[in-house]
Amino acid sequence: MTYKQINTLSNEQLLARIAKDLTAHGHCIIPAGLPEKLGNSLAEQLSCINDVDFHRAGVGRNSDLKRNTSIRKDEIFWINNETNAGREWLRWAEEIQLFLNRELYLGLFSFESHFSHYAVGDYYKRHLDAFKGSSNRVLSLVTYLNDSWKKEDGGELVLYKNDRDENGIKVLPEFGTLVIFLSEEFPHEVLPALRDRYAIAGWFHINA
Repeated sequence: MTYKQINTLSNEQLLARIAKDLTAHGHCIIPAGLPEKLGNSLAEQLSCINDVDFHRAGVGRNSDLKRNTSIRKDEIFWINNETNAGREWLRWAEEIQLFLNRELYLGLFSFESHFSHYAVGDYYKRHLDAFKGSSNRVLSLVTYLNDSWKKEDGGELVLYKNDRDENGIKVLPEFGTLVIFLSEEFPHEVLPALRDRYAIAGWFHINA
């Protein structure tokens, strides 16, 4: 499984763009921001994951985790370093972590992430990835592994500027699009998908 994407940024330019946009806006959206080779490795791993290995995602964390399909209906598969693609992905996330710590003094300490699958009709209602003062999630990262996604396929990520924003910024889940934002600052949701939708969601943590 190989996808081509138009990426005119070197890795150094990409990291600088992320830091600049986070400083100016608190979020960063880069079409084809995911390195092509890495994207294809992740897509290959995704194609080898059996449907039964995905499990229904929940709301909350640890002992507070609850499955609530009125809020979210996606399925997830956690990424670790047991595959080549997983190791490549985690190394790349570490590059981002080290660069942002050096440039923005964010104090990022660790990273976790999973594949997500939204079947037809699945969604994730408006939410925050972290509530102020109650979580060590600082920065959220999302990228997509969908070939030839069109507007009529739905499934957009909607990133809201604040609690009062009713319009938001809609992001098509096109292959390789990269979205990074401050976890405590930006409410967001995933609109219902009209075809199978695959993404990776991850979070950089501080040491609580």
